[in-house]
Amino acid sequence: MKHSYVSHLFCPKCDTRYTAEDKHQLCTCGSPLLVAYDMEGISKSLTPAMLRDREPSLWRYRELLPVIQPEHVVTLGEGFTPLLPMRSIGADMQIPGLLMKDEGLLPTGSFKARGAAVGISKAKELGVTELAMPTNGNAGAAWALYAARAKMKSTIIMPVDAPLITRNECAISGSNLYLVNGLISDAGRIVADLVKSYSLYDASTLKEPYRIEGKKTMGLEIAEQLGWKLPDVILYPTGGGVGLIGIYKALQELQTLGWVQGKLPRLVSVQAEGCAPIVKAWENQAKASEFWQESKTVAFGINVPKALGDFLVLEAIYATGGCAISIHDEELLQEQQRIAELEGAFVCPEGAATFAAARKLKQSGWIAEDECVIALNTGAGIKYPDTVNVQVPVLQPEERITR
Repeated sequence: MKHSYVSHLFCPKCDTRYTAEDKHQLCTCGSPLLVAYDMEGISKSLTPAMLRDREPSLWRYRELLPVIQPEHVVTLGEGFTPLLPMRSIGADMQIPGLLMKDEGLLPTGSFKARGAAVGISKAKELGVTELAMPTNGNAGAAWALYAARAKMKSTIIMPVDAPLITRNECAISGSNLYLVNGLISDAGRIVADLVKSYSLYDASTLKEPYRIEGKKTMGLEIAEQLGWKLPDVILYPTGGGVGLIGIYKALQELQTLGWVQGKLPRLVSVQAEGCAPIVKAWENQAKASEFWQESKTVAFGINVPKALGDFLVLEAIYATGGCAISIHDEELLQEQQRIAELEGAFVCPEGAATFAAARKLKQSGWIAEDECVIALNTGAGIKYPDTVNVQVPVLQPEERITR
């Protein structure tokens, strides 16, 4: 049995094909590239039952991942995060079938570890020695740490307002870290110039094909954890949108293999009201989004004014009968506290936005009470300490607490 059944890369816009054995960034037409597999070969050699005894990491799906030789795998044990029943908050929303896929338990504290693990592993296999990327925080932290594990150099550029903890993760890994007094789009322009000037590997969102493959393992895990049955709704916080694109790709591949049956879950793109280009595009039934001026939100990970793969996000929403919805910062912060109080889970602001979206969609009737609904928490709340402001009484040593 092969370690990977990767076949080739292809452009979703112009159908140009590329080899999987050479370094590629974007298609010549400017579109991101997607990874294709020999699905017939996989179907003949792999069954769901064969996964049962494999390691509880995303590499259990190695045949559906692009790393050809196992010695190139760079891992910190990422993947197979829990799918948790959220009975209390679900009852509060009148969605008894509410579940949370908790990505905050991954090695770098966010779902970005998935994309970094697969992206860095494939980059290593392709002979990459130095990469550069812009980030809102978590992706840069993940890629910097995995690059260090792969003995690869990295240059990370993030907005000066990015979470301090993610800045520290980059710095302690030995990455060349720079802050920009602007947005991720500004960091992206600096990285593009750096890549062009010094021929670095561009690890920007969707400018290399393999981050999606790491992210798609969320979809593979959800299906396996549900006994190869599909939920009705999956809500995903959307900045660059790679996670939603990846989940959709995973579900399509499982359909092709015949491992899942029936309609695909309705995919929901959740954004902040202060930065909602996908929502605006969906409301206008457009195929691509427009740049969102003066974007701002406490959910820093989804503060992306214009995603390179916006057309792929919208395609996934349209194809599954999903929707896009924006959440006010105050709403998501209230939901974050409610989840902690009712479930004991400290989710990140982006994850809280998906729960707030589920609440609103249930109230509008878009989500029915008997549906299985999965909210993605994409990171640990402790990575965003500044989103929680509390006044705590200070006691003197001689004082007593009375009730």
